[in-house]
Amino acid sequence: MAWVALCTDRNDVDTGALRRAAREAHFGYIESIMDRLLVAGPLAAPGSTEHRASLFVYRVNSEAEARALLESDPFWQAGIYGDCRFWPFTPAAGEWLGGAIWKRPG
Repeated sequence: MAWVALCTDRNDVDTGALRRAAREAHFGYIESIMDRLLVAGPLAAPGSTEHRASLFVYRVNSEAEARALLESDPFWQAGIYGDCRFWPFTPAAGEWLGGAIWKRPG
């Protein structure tokens, strides 16, 4: 099973500075949980190159597991995120999956 976490940055602090300060620790953490991630990365503000949100697709069985992974992330611990939403997710189609799951045999 997969869980998506969509986290938007706070608006009351300079999250760009917080991201820069925590970046190396964040990258190290992401590398340590790579087997639990299907995909993850930053989202830029519309019309900008400035990162203002993050998307994580975790390979976990519950929201509690996804939350625990997120809350162990140095970006979370640095106070970057203002809002995080979690959803169960079924990867069903696309190039990364090699097509559509409903067209697979068996």
